[in-house]
Amino acid sequence: MIAVEVQTVDGAERLLSVEGGGSLMEALQNDDLVKGTCGGAASCGTCHVYVDPAWLAATGERTEDEEYMLEALEDEVEVKASSRLSCQIALTPALDGIKLVIAPEV
Repeated sequence: MIAVEVQTVDGAERLLSVEGGGSLMEALQNDDLVKGTCGGAASCGTCHVYVDPAWLAATGERTEDEEYMLEALEDEVEVKASSRLSCQIALTPALDGIKLVIAPEV
């Protein structure tokens, strides 16, 4: 199991214990923490999270589509250097203990 430490938009702390193999978005959807409206296509921004900077490198590089989507969100919500679309992050054992904050909904 992979531990995911989540801070919700309202500041509540949650500790998830999830199976690997899918995307981070799927794990967050299972606990009703993000919508993921586009199903993981990096085209809606409803799974936007702020990854703890200490974990950012472990999540891999942003895809080109992810960059475009985050750029499009800038008028609606704060986009930070640690911003990621959770649909583009594969849940692997290397992410055990990852910390993140759910971004405000767009």
